[in-house]
Amino acid sequence: MEPLSEKQIRSSFVNCTKGEASRLRLPLDFAELPWRDLDFLGWVDPGAPLRAHLVLPRADGPLGISLRVPSVGRTSAVKSSLCQICLTGHASSGVTLLAAPLAGARGREGNTVGTYICADLACPLYVRDKRQPKLRTARYEESLTLEERLARMEGNVDVFAAKVAAG
Repeated sequence: MEPLSEKQIRSSFVNCTKGEASRLRLPLDFAELPWRDLDFLGWVDPGAPLRAHLVLPRADGPLGISLRVPSVGRTSAVKSSLCQICLTGHASSGVTLLAAPLAGARGREGNTVGTYICADLACPLYVRDKRQPKLRTARYEESLTLEERLARMEGNVDVFAAKVAAG
């Protein structure tokens, strides 16, 4: 992913108002983000922990999606969960259901679409083994190459983004 400016990020959101986009806080480590290892940028808003954001690169400019984080997360020391974007297994607290208001009139009416995703939104880092999930059991081995896993992750996040943007 090519590095993005603050202005590019704030103007990319399709499912929130310009005011909401102007008030969101960028990741605390924004200046040090590993752009080369990111296929999309995802973070929980440091100023509003019940909000998260995704920004995906597109040929016509970045696409930003605002997400709602549940106020109470489920946790279990025994159970594990699977991210629907990168298919990384986590302890149940490592995956959360994030809901995105749909773009346009349907979103303003309260319609949303959700997905189970890594709670820290660091899917590209998990796929590249730059970050390790907290699991009580061993991580499963895949026979796919890194390129195939990246393509699968990009396809999954694209399907979710298309649902949001279509309204």
